[in-house]
Amino acid sequence: MKTRITELLGCQYPIIQGGMAWVAEHTLAAAVSNAGGIGLIAGGSAPIDYLRDQIRKCKEKTDKPFGVNIMLMSPNADDLAQLCIDEGVAVVTTGAGNPAKFIPAWKEAGIKVIPVIPSVALAKRMERAGADAVVAEGTESGGHIGEETTMCLVPQVVDALEIPVITAGGIADGRGVAASFMLGAEGVQIGTRFLASEECQIHPTYKELVIKAKDTDSVVTGRYTGHPCRGVKTKFSKRLANGERDGSLTPDEFEELTLGSLRKAVQDGNLDEGSFLCGAIAGMVNEIKPCDAIVKEIMEQAEKLLCK
Repeated sequence: MKTRITELLGCQYPIIQGGMAWVAEHTLAAAVSNAGGIGLIAGGSAPIDYLRDQIRKCKEKTDKPFGVNIMLMSPNADDLAQLCIDEGVAVVTTGAGNPAKFIPAWKEAGIKVIPVIPSVALAKRMERAGADAVVAEGTESGGHIGEETTMCLVPQVVDALEIPVITAGGIADGRGVAASFMLGAEGVQIGTRFLASEECQIHPTYKELVIKAKDTDSVVTGRYTGHPCRGVKTKFSKRLANGERDGSLTPDEFEELTLGSLRKAVQDGNLDEGSFLCGAIAGMVNEIKPCDAIVKEIMEQAEKLLCK
């Protein structure tokens, strides 16, 4: 399947793996790139030396293009932006801010720049700033989210831009890819489905929560802090949701409780203090498979639907 996204990024399939903080490391990124998509390493707030090592290890595992996701609110975002140039990263995706100040240097270095956006207004700003494409992320996604649904957001962004659009939020199989293309997108970003991959290095408890999740098992917390996140329902996330709803947790107390909670989920499988972030589509993810099998299964189904 050839689109402007596959041509832009030099990949076989128009699938980008989500840059999930604490989750998207070199093993997963390399596996997705080797499967024909674009793998991402999550920058997050990790030390620069660690991220440099991750990039170099990924290069050892794949000769295919891969990228780095930069969360612009991170204190080391400037250093990571330069690291991507120094290490010759092929693709940069960004979230949680405006990457405009970095784009000229990235473009000069030959890096493809793809911001994640939650609105038409920000999408237009990113196109004017020189972005090569955008990821239009609906509220169905896991982790930090906006308010617009994928179905509503994507066609409006497509109509507003000349550069290609990638859909994110609520995609776990070929039907989601086909639907995205019908909305005008030319690629998809998938996160939750890859949580249940053999190469994903998260704690087994995390994977078990994802594959056992039902359609109603995701919850959004943190809206009153200005940083809403979607994850799996657990005792911890219910405590956060209840505290937010009834006022028994102040925003400051909420932030204190959630500090480091994603690491506790990913590394320790800590059900009492961990935030197990995933998208609303987790109810469709029922089996752990290799990334190669996941990508091929998704694309074969999408191609059959789109060729009908």
